[in-house]
Amino acid sequence: MDDTEFLAARFEEKRAHLRAVAYRMLGSLSEADDAVQEAWIRLSRSDTSEVENLGGWLTTVTGRVCLDMLRSRRSRREEFVGTHVPDPIVARMDGEAADPEHEVLLADSVGLALLVVLETLPPAERLAFVLHDMFAVPFDEIAPIVGRTPTAARQLASRARRRVQGAATVPDADLGRQREVVDAFLAASRGGDFEALVAVLDPDVVLRADAGAGLGAAVSKVVHGAAAVAGNALMFHRTARLARPALVNGAAGLVTVENGVPVGVMGFTIRDGKVVAIDILADPVRLARLDLAVLDD
Repeated sequence: MDDTEFLAARFEEKRAHLRAVAYRMLGSLSEADDAVQEAWIRLSRSDTSEVENLGGWLTTVTGRVCLDMLRSRRSRREEFVGTHVPDPIVARMDGEAADPEHEVLLADSVGLALLVVLETLPPAERLAFVLHDMFAVPFDEIAPIVGRTPTAARQLASRARRRVQGAATVPDADLGRQREVVDAFLAASRGGDFEALVAVLDPDVVLRADAGAGLGAAVSKVVHGAAAVAGNALMFHRTARLARPALVNGAAGLVTVENGVPVGVMGFTIRDGKVVAIDILADPVRLARLDLAVLDD
């Protein structure tokens, strides 16, 4: 094995980890893959003979690539317009068809609600929080990436942490209880039972629906409050009959399939036995890019 093959083998050992870093930074599976590929290009062009911790080196390089991508979005004014739900990761409830890479992506229970909050952060804050709080990268290694002192990098992460902790992003740990709540929500939706829907919703529940650009923008929305969310659920009681259970970012969720084609992915955040957030991706273009073969019978 020559040096290039050895380096490529070392990189492949770290690929799943690097993709997990990039997914948390970007909220997009395709962009995460692009970032990991760019990290490989930079590795292949660098002299790493004196690098003692290749995994750490690659993590910071991937973080730098993602930071550049986030800043590029802003400089080109390509921030997501309207309601945006990050790419969900879908698996079967029984876990039998789960992709091992998905398990790495979802370590630390990175739900859609958390990714939504991360996307509201300035790029440097997001990087400091993701690298330090999720991957234990020291601030003295984060500092040069964001062009700040270690103390300033620590402050970036602290501001981001306050934003994250102030939002309902961490679900109940009991997946079985989550499933019971989502099943109750689905049964009430199918039965057109407004009161039963309100009963499973937190009073301050937030629903985010992303139907994509173009015509989909007209139905993309953010809805606040139990009564309003229940009313929206009743409007789509017909499609509720087409929903099937799934794991969405490691939590109980639903995938709606019509004539064999997925038309929606719903992620739920359950806190204290109530639904506090519902994140729906119904963008046909993005749904077509997701790996939903795990749902095939």
